[in-house]
Amino acid sequence: DTKFFSSGKINAMIKIVYPSYQPKIKKEAEKEFIFDEFRKRWVVLTPEEWVRQNFLQYLTQIKKYPPSLIAIEKEIKLGELKKRFDIVVYDSNTKPWMIIECKEMNVALDKKVLDQVLRYNINMQVPYLVITNGNYCMAVKSENGAIVEISDLPSL
Repeated sequence: DTKFFSSGKINAMIKIVYPSYQPKIKKEAEKEFIFDEFRKRWVVLTPEEWVRQNFLQYLTQIKKYPPSLIAIEKEIKLGELKKRFDIVVYDSNTKPWMIIECKEMNVALDKKVLDQVLRYNINMQVPYLVITNGNYCMAVKSENGAIVEISDLPSL
């Protein structure tokens, strides 16, 4: 439930300060690829993938989340539907702890984007939900059935 979004605006934007990062990029058949260190493979470099790769660096280098507890493009079933999450962070008991939805930089972080992640969370029931467009992110914590905006990503 997102009653606190009556204006449709999200209040607590978190400005992300990325660590320096030198991605491996190659060009093949007129397409650019970036090496995903987490999946150990080359992936097509889309605007969303650029955000995802940089956000992963932020999570591991700045927030110190262990790479072993991070899954990329994790597929889960929501009823009959299969959905793919951009990033899922697990807690030390390997229980899903945070879902992160990455959008390309020109996509506004609004109620529609947050609602997408909230729908995903109906099945997952994770305590933290994050949306990011690379420039900013917005995070909420699920507490006793209520959704509360938080001003920084929690420590794992």
